[in-house]
Amino acid sequence: MMSDVITPKEYLLQGYRLKERIRMHQSEIEELRSLATSVGSPGFEPHYNSNPSTKAPFERLLYKIYDMEAEHTKMLDKLLTFKKEATEAINKIPNQDERLILLYRYIKNWSFADIGEKLNVDRHTAMRWHDKALSRFELPENPTIIGERV
Repeated sequence: MMSDVITPKEYLLQGYRLKERIRMHQSEIEELRSLATSVGSPGFEPHYNSNPSTKAPFERLLYKIYDMEAEHTKMLDKLLTFKKEATEAINKIPNQDERLILLYRYIKNWSFADIGEKLNVDRHTAMRWHDKALSRFELPENPTIIGERV
C-alpha cells in the first residue's frame, strides 16, 4: 500500500511527467490530422457489409481529434496551474541560487549540466545545491496531485 505523503521531489517531478504526456498527446493529434487530410486508396474488391457506415472515415477522425483536443486543453490547464503553484512554493526558499536551481530543474526541465553552465558552477555543485534546496522546499498546503503515483 502506498503512503499518502508525497515527497517534494515527487511533487516537483509531476510537471515534467505531465509535460511529456502532453507532448505524446500532441503527437497523436498531429498523426490523426494527417490521416484526416490524406486521401485513402480505393478498394476494388467487393465489400459486403450488412450495416454500412453513414459517416466518412475522415469524419470519424475529426470527431476523435475534437475530443483529443479538448483533453489536451485540460492537460495544459492542469500544467499551468501546477507550474504556478510550484513556482510560488519554490519562491519561498530564502536562498536565490537554490530557488534558481529548482526553477530551472522542475519548471524549465533543464539538465544539471545546463543549470551549472547558466549559474557558472560545475554539474556536481548544481546537484549539491539542488539537494539542499529540496531539503528546504515545503509543499503547498493542499498540493496539486497530477495523475497516479508510481
